[in-house]
Amino acid sequence: MANIADSPFIKIEASKYTEVGYMGRDVESMVRELTEIAVDLVKQKAFEDVTERAEQHVEEEILDILLPSSNEFAPDFENDNSIDLIEPNPAPNIKRTREKLRKQLKNGALENRIIEIDTQDRSGKTIDFVGGQGMDDMGVNLGDMFGNMFPNKTVKRRMNISDARKYLMREAQENLIDMEQITRDAISKTESSGFIFLDELDKIASSSSSGNNPEVSREGVQRDLLPIVEGTSVNTRYGMVNTDHILFIAAGAFHVSKPSDLIPELQGRFPIRVELESLTLNDFKRILTQPKNSLIKQYQALLNTEGVVLNFTEDAIATLAEMTVEINKTTEDIGARRLHTLLENLLEDISFQGSELTELNQTIDADFVKQKLERLVEDQNLRQYIL
Repeated sequence: MANIADSPFIKIEASKYTEVGYMGRDVESMVRELTEIAVDLVKQKAFEDVTERAEQHVEEEILDILLPSSNEFAPDFENDNSIDLIEPNPAPNIKRTREKLRKQLKNGALENRIIEIDTQDRSGKTIDFVGGQGMDDMGVNLGDMFGNMFPNKTVKRRMNISDARKYLMREAQENLIDMEQITRDAISKTESSGFIFLDELDKIASSSSSGNNPEVSREGVQRDLLPIVEGTSVNTRYGMVNTDHILFIAAGAFHVSKPSDLIPELQGRFPIRVELESLTLNDFKRILTQPKNSLIKQYQALLNTEGVVLNFTEDAIATLAEMTVEINKTTEDIGARRLHTLLENLLEDISFQGSELTELNQTIDADFVKQKLERLVEDQNLRQYIL
């Protein structure tokens, strides 16, 4: 959703936060992180807009290093057979040689040539404050605070043209963009279309059976979340960010606690609720095969680096899904995570032997799955500790 809407998005876990007065992360830091993401988004878009101009600038800069504008040729090219440097008139010779170098540069013929470039030393310019409520992640850039009182330090580096182009390209893009405008646009984007996905909300809900807990108050974290979700202004290194229109989505397993264990005020801040149903047999089949980074595809790619070709039949996938459903019913239901443990045990021997296998084309069918996993599934003790 965030990619489609071109909006800043962050997924965080509620269990990471502590209430005001305790050492740890305060809830306002989630808004600061979201603002950082927005700045990166806007900056990347600005970089793309000036890419063509930056590439032209970098090309001219590299040509200036390779062949300075003077009446004498650079010593590096005196013995270069690829370039004709003997001309009666030096000025036209430099111009023609520069164009010849430009052509070679565009064709990639000079990528490995070593040159010396001037780069800006950006180290030591940012101070991160440690401690203090609300000061986490609040780094301060000395250059922004004191302007030109601290001039940039230039460092000479020797590297090939391929690597030098990346450094020069970054500096050229930085010089061509307006950082103040980017900051304003980023704050506006954060306030108008930011997404915050607050996971593990159940971890800060106090179970009615938990009694008095001497640990950090979960209820305190909930009360700190209230103004953020409802709408307030948060101080970031880029300025004040208002959370009135930031979209908050919360989720939790609520196995031990339940949504009613949250303080009533916080419950009221999330009026739209959806309860997810347990995964079905068909869902597990789709999870194994459909995603572009599904577990089966990951194992196939991993073993392919060893020259092993792994093929799964339809009945093998169906058997794995059936076993997953059965184990989730009779033991703790951990959803699709069960597939990972099953596949790990199923392919343990093949993964261990790898390229030493006598047969590199491995077909995984239902019989193979049953042979490897049936004993584990049937044995309650083994299943409890292994699966």
